[in-house]
Amino acid sequence: MVLDKIQGENDIQQLEPDELDILAQEIRGFLIEKVSVTGGHLASNLGAVELTMALHMAFHLPEDKLIWDVGHQSYTHKLLTGRRSGFDGLRTYGGMSGFPKRKESDCDAFNTGHSSTSISAGLGFTAARDICGEDYHVVSIIGDGSMTGGMAYEALNNAARLKSNFIIVLNDNNMSISENVGGMSNYLNGLRTAEAYIDLKKGVEDTLKKIPGQGEKLVYRIRKTKSGIKQLIVPGMLFENMGITYLGPVDGHDVKMLYKTFREAKRLDHAVLVHVLTKKGKGYIPAEENPSRFHGTGPFDIETGEPKGSAASDSYTDVFSKVICDIGKHDEKVVAITAAMEDGTGLSRFKKYFPQRFFDVGIAEEHAMTFAAGLAAGGMKPVVALYSSFLQRAYDQIVHDVCMQNLPVTLAIDRGGLVGSDGETHQGVFDLSFLSSIPNMTVMSPKNRWEMADMMRFAVDYPGPVAVRYPRGSAYMGMKKFRAPIVYGESEMLYEEEEIALLFVGHMSSLAGDIRKELKHSGFSCSLINARFVKPLDTKMLEHLAESHSLLVTIEENVLTGGFGSQVLDYVSQAKLALRVCTVGIADEYIEHGNVDVLRQAAGLEKHAAAKRIIADYTDSMESANAHMKKDTGIVRD
Repeated sequence: MVLDKIQGENDIQQLEPDELDILAQEIRGFLIEKVSVTGGHLASNLGAVELTMALHMAFHLPEDKLIWDVGHQSYTHKLLTGRRSGFDGLRTYGGMSGFPKRKESDCDAFNTGHSSTSISAGLGFTAARDICGEDYHVVSIIGDGSMTGGMAYEALNNAARLKSNFIIVLNDNNMSISENVGGMSNYLNGLRTAEAYIDLKKGVEDTLKKIPGQGEKLVYRIRKTKSGIKQLIVPGMLFENMGITYLGPVDGHDVKMLYKTFREAKRLDHAVLVHVLTKKGKGYIPAEENPSRFHGTGPFDIETGEPKGSAASDSYTDVFSKVICDIGKHDEKVVAITAAMEDGTGLSRFKKYFPQRFFDVGIAEEHAMTFAAGLAAGGMKPVVALYSSFLQRAYDQIVHDVCMQNLPVTLAIDRGGLVGSDGETHQGVFDLSFLSSIPNMTVMSPKNRWEMADMMRFAVDYPGPVAVRYPRGSAYMGMKKFRAPIVYGESEMLYEEEEIALLFVGHMSSLAGDIRKELKHSGFSCSLINARFVKPLDTKMLEHLAESHSLLVTIEENVLTGGFGSQVLDYVSQAKLALRVCTVGIADEYIEHGNVDVLRQAAGLEKHAAAKRIIADYTDSMESANAHMKKDTGIVRD
């Protein structure tokens, strides 16, 4: 196998030209085989095989820097830098990440996971290189989907000022996660059909250059005029107008042409954009026909492309999808917004039924939020469906445009808590903390599938901002008998006893129920309370619990810093309640990739470890209480 010759970075540069097509086929076969077992991002990687090969042929790593936007298309890059053996543990706990990681290899120049960041990072490397007087190339590889994000244009604006080489590769496959939308997508579609312009440009330039003494000057003047050759054939050449040289479009599956183009790009003394056309899922028919499903896939059967394992029950996303459509049928003011994630967030069904009330704004969470604020101010009831980790990008807009005006915008926050195999860039473990700090924001989280539906209905009808936070995966079917009406700011008592009180947030319901059983088995009396509202805090419930309990335990799948438990601690301390508080959650650290159950165990969100800690805390609280009582009265409490 030609792939056997690739043992480390730059080995591809030693291959014979006739081995390159064979290598591309072998890489695709390898990726399909491995991802069918581990799951991962398949379609994007299959589409970028030749592109990655050409980059590794034209540049020398790790001296030259390749910066992958998002990074889910970096599997071939990992193969070509000697990490072939790591694919057996791809995205597993302690195994190789599905994204670039600096600590994993010197050839991974920059950690990525969210979109539209690569040009900014590349500019940073370029500036650092120039300031330090070093000599290496910087290449930022960005997809056309990521080009719908505003941050990319902020960076392009700065890139136009460069007086040294910086290469931007636009990997254009007309797909992000869902199909690309908007003006930028339409603009790139126009470029794809303008190949005649390339030939004409070259012909005109070659002819002019033959004029003795004046040819080169004429070519230079034409290039510098705003109404140059490109404007004649392709109106509004965005990149050239910004001052960035445009090369392309180039066939993204022609290694030799790509290599030649990158060699040309390296010679320029300013920013250059290489426009590459690729096919997402190339080489595997199921992925070519359904690139969205194979964007991020679980294990699948290679022969059919069908997922392995039995069909799962409805996820929280499925419940959201159904209930938002039902709400939309009865209320024509309800509109739905997503950021290039109509399938992932479950809004494809809403789009089907109410196309005029559905908006996909592209990878532009900041715009999505202020757009929703405008809709709300205009009398509509917008529901913005985003993944928790991507919601972080719109924090300022939530504060300034939604909550400051107290507008009725509903945030449907999917993938709240630990997400798993995509790792630290995708874990949704900060939302409870950053949302709870914002005035006027209401934060809710459901304990099971039925409460999920009830909360969505409550949120859409509430006259202010509401965030409903729910996890990835199957909706919990337990605790069905508990379905008290939702009252603003009130928690739900499920079992009332004494001694220890367990107060859980959202999908920690299952874990909290298991912990209670462990404590009961060990002889402890234990109450169980569903918080329902992270904000506002149900202070009446806390005061009630202080009357008959000595230990209050909060359970959340969120960082403890600034989270639900932190708020409870603050109130108990300020109100001087006779309660010891034990907070169970995620430590102040980033959680890497792995199976969610494994990650929970590592974080201490597991029934045996949690029960053991709670018992120890309870014993300490009793000993402390006895010491105070003995000091004051001479009496020891049993």
